[in-house]
Amino acid sequence: MKSHTKYITINTKKRYEIINITDAVEEEVKKSGIKEGLCLVNAMHITASVFINDNESGLHKDFLNWLEKLAPYSKEGYNHNLTGEDNGDAHLKRTVMGREVVVAVTGGKLDFGPWEQIFYGEFDGQRPKRILIKIIGE
Repeated sequence: MKSHTKYITINTKKRYEIINITDAVEEEVKKSGIKEGLCLVNAMHITASVFINDNESGLHKDFLNWLEKLAPYSKEGYNHNLTGEDNGDAHLKRTVMGREVVVAVTGGKLDFGPWEQIFYGEFDGQRPKRILIKIIGE
């Protein structure tokens, strides 16, 4: 069994942002030389997410609007923020959207269903954050 590890860093321009990272992940699968296996992609920060969905800008806006209704930004509205932070909402948003995805690698390519792509969701951005890509297999 072989493995391939890559860390990529993203620094968003906005506090909340959804970024398509499918091409970066596909490039690492190609570099790995692994033909059959699994690819794990996870956010290395507790206020960011990695998830799979459709690459449609209206849907991305819907996600961000829905998350804001569930956990609106507020400097005083969360117990977590009593520690001097202002990102209690971002922790909750990440929990809803998830930490990681695992995608099968078949024939040296990510084995997606129709319309599926990989996204990085940022909920407390404007600073560098890492994403782990780990591919294992033969």
